[in-house]
Amino acid sequence: MCLIPPALIAALRAADRNRHAAMAAGAPTPDPVPLVKLFNPCGAATWLATELDRDGDTLFGLADLGFGYPELGCFSLSEIGAVRLPFGLRIARDPGFATRFPLSVWLDAAQLTGGIIGAQRLLDFVGSAAARRDPELPPSGPGGG
Repeated sequence: MCLIPPALIAALRAADRNRHAAMAAGAPTPDPVPLVKLFNPCGAATWLATELDRDGDTLFGLADLGFGYPELGCFSLSEIGAVRLPFGLRIARDPGFATRFPLSVWLDAAQLTGGIIGAQRLLDFVGSAAARRDPELPPSGPGGG
């Protein structure tokens, strides 16, 4: 089973190349928008990925194992994909996840609310409120405005 489809793999790799190019040029590090949301359907563990390393396995983004301490870091796609849960379930990707908020905003919201799930509720609310005030904003989609 492929946890992340090829089109998203390509977008994650492109974000990694952009970050490396910015670092090499001495430019500010980009603040990318999360592209992928992985989650435990039996628990609170959730990951938002913005980049995939050239090794094809190391994702970078926001990790929340459900203990109230979400943090930025690297996580292994193969390890997440190998997790076996009760009832034959596995870690899943949210195919409807889309957001206009960059990773730094997700980090702040997750630390404020104690996790990615709370951050998603907060950012959905903020995105919906902003869209009501400014109809020119893109609509708030499932998963984070």
